[in-house]
Amino acid sequence: MGQLGKHDLVGMYLYNVTVNVDSDIQDNWLQWMKDTHIPDVLATGQFLDCQLTRVMLDEESGVTYAMQYRFASMADYQLYQEIYAPDLQRATQTKYGDKLVAFRTLLEIIDTQSPQL
Repeated sequence: MGQLGKHDLVGMYLYNVTVNVDSDIQDNWLQWMKDTHIPDVLATGQFLDCQLTRVMLDEESGVTYAMQYRFASMADYQLYQEIYAPDLQRATQTKYGDKLVAFRTLLEIIDTQSPQL
């Protein structure tokens, strides 16, 4: 896939997963996300890419990260939720249990702007 222009993103969507991770498992969890979980999610074929970010806040406990998976149609997301998400989420829960808390948000890209050069 070639590089997308700013107007190519309009009408696309983001599946945002925000996770607060206990400090004592942070390094292990982060490596597992990069090496295993995110590649497994992308291997479903329902997402175009993923950005892994750290939320820049002082937390009372743990560290918070956000993964933003970009997808082109709600049908892609719905298929992911129906077929793939239950097993992938269960694998995370089995591995890390109550050492993390996740919440999920759907976002629609309605406009993208860049500075005029």
